[in-house]
Amino acid sequence: MTAFLLIWSPKKWPWPELPDIAKRVAAGVAVSDVWGCGFARGILPGDRVFLHRVAQEPKGIFGSGYVTRAPYEVPDAATKRGYRLCIDFVYDWLVDAHEAPVISREMLRAHPFSVQTWDAQSSGTVIKPIAEGALEKRWAELTGKRKPPKLEAPVGPTRSSKVTAHAAAAAKSAAVTNQSGTKPKTASKQTTQPETTQPVPRPVTKKIATKRVQQG
Repeated sequence: MTAFLLIWSPKKWPWPELPDIAKRVAAGVAVSDVWGCGFARGILPGDRVFLHRVAQEPKGIFGSGYVTRAPYEVPDAATKRGYRLCIDFVYDWLVDAHEAPVISREMLRAHPFSVQTWDAQSSGTVIKPIAEGALEKRWAELTGKRKPPKLEAPVGPTRSSKVTAHAAAAAKSAAVTNQSGTKPKTASKQTTQPETTQPVPRPVTKKIATKRVQQG
């Protein structure tokens, strides 16, 4: 089992639903979620994921879970490749990161956590084994030991919990599409070749030989 890092930036993806979801997870509800995983295609069902809040305080690790569906392509016109890779997973622990993470970013600066690049630009980064082992140990000390939830394959598409953020992104994408669709199309310049003027044939004049009358 490999562990991967999932990045959350509240500046890019507001998540007002997080407090309610954290309460459901704390109550023992098996909450599934969808997350982009960058370019990582090697994530497998059963792999471990840890959620890291970046870009805005309080920064740090605030959730964990297990992958239930390997990376799959989701159409996204906003990307150059026309799609983004996503995974489905189920939470086994989650707190409201608007208040405080479980493991702060400052704690991650100490060895052996410091061998890992925590402030990645996108999700899907593999957590190095030396950092993963220390992270799992510290995570269990702070959140308690739990049995992994049943990793059943999701029935139907899993919906992202970041409803507000996705709605805003969809509205923005639609606005951009509408703007691009209303731009006047520039008429293509057609190169017209000048008509070639056929030369007018000159009338053919026959030369009539005249006899000269010689006068004696």
